[in-house]
Amino acid sequence: MRRLLFFVSALLAVPAMSLPVLAGEPVGITKDVTSVTVETEGGPVEIAREQDNAAVITGEFARTSRPCPPFCVQPMTPAEGVTTIGELELLEALKDPAVRVIDSRVPKHFETGTIPGAVNIPYTEMADRLGELGCELDFDGYDCPADQVPTIALFCNGPWCGQSPAAIRRIVKAGYPAEKIRYYRQGMQGWRMLGLTVAGGE
Repeated sequence: MRRLLFFVSALLAVPAMSLPVLAGEPVGITKDVTSVTVETEGGPVEIAREQDNAAVITGEFARTSRPCPPFCVQPMTPAEGVTTIGELELLEALKDPAVRVIDSRVPKHFETGTIPGAVNIPYTEMADRLGELGCELDFDGYDCPADQVPTIALFCNGPWCGQSPAAIRRIVKAGYPAEKIRYYRQGMQGWRMLGLTVAGGE
């Protein structure tokens, strides 16, 4: 009995990170979904996860500690009425032609790689480009009837990135209905962390 307890204790003392990873195990998006095909301006793109079980994030998205300000952790909901979503909901949005997925980062960040199917409208321009989303310019800003504008999903670099939260607050103030806005808070860092397909960039 004493030997058994010692063996169990020894096993429990082994850090989880030291357990072997089987390099050949398949990596699905969910247990039933291995990939999702989305339409993009350049044609259909298949989104799947990296199949190398030993893959790790490298480069800028491997960094955990950026100076705050300006890179401060963002709230879960950037404005009242906005819905925060995860990767599965974003994949559904990418498949839905009625939803616009918007990379709200500045162009130099967009050019490093984006989520397939996303269009770039920089956060600095969003409030001035609501006409592209079906809003009509009026005296006080924009008129954006909820039944006439698309649902939009915005993202930026990650949960420490203030670009999409700033864009969301600006467009809500300008008249875009908050209930038609989705916020993918994990952004490119979360997307890359899961090994999901990236369009463009390196």
